[in-house]
Amino acid sequence: MSRYVIGISGASGAPYARRVLQGLLADPEQDIDLVITESGRKVLRVEDDVQLSGSSATDIHSLSVWLDTDLESRAGFVLHESGNVAADIASGSCPVDGMAVVPCSGGTLSRIAHGLSQGLLERAADVSLKERRRLILVPRETPLSLVHLRNMTAVTEAGAIVLPASPGFYHRPESVQELVDMIAGRVLYHLGVDTDLLQAWKGA
Repeated sequence: MSRYVIGISGASGAPYARRVLQGLLADPEQDIDLVITESGRKVLRVEDDVQLSGSSATDIHSLSVWLDTDLESRAGFVLHESGNVAADIASGSCPVDGMAVVPCSGGTLSRIAHGLSQGLLERAADVSLKERRRLILVPRETPLSLVHLRNMTAVTEAGAIVLPASPGFYHRPESVQELVDMIAGRVLYHLGVDTDLLQAWKGA
């Protein structure tokens, strides 16, 4: 049994988060802790029409529809309150195999880079760094300022992997979904999760 934390912050890229979660949910042996910031909730609403009210039962149902998965009966799936820094994943003693923030806003990147835990998402990322666990950050911002680049350098030096949402075209994608799948597949690969979303380059 493996356990992964997925954070969704307030940057454009809800489809990437959806495919990463679907990739994890494909294996019933994987537990998932989901943290969505307030800005992340707004992104889900704007980009994918996901209406989250703050009611746990209602939000689980909305997420089930979005992910095309019955989360109500899914063992090992936990939706955390973003302000609950007393959750188990806020402690280094909580066994977690990896964490990804998909998408990762510039503000979230900055707070993680400088150890400024404003909520559960940043605190869980801080724990991942101090416990030397896998931490994948997926920024989508463009263009990048010097502030962004320095923050990316800082988190990389601290042990995180910065994986920009920059899909390639060598596999000749025929749809936007295939571009999304490529990034989601890379995230899952770096988390150590087997996936068929990523097409390996076989040479030219």
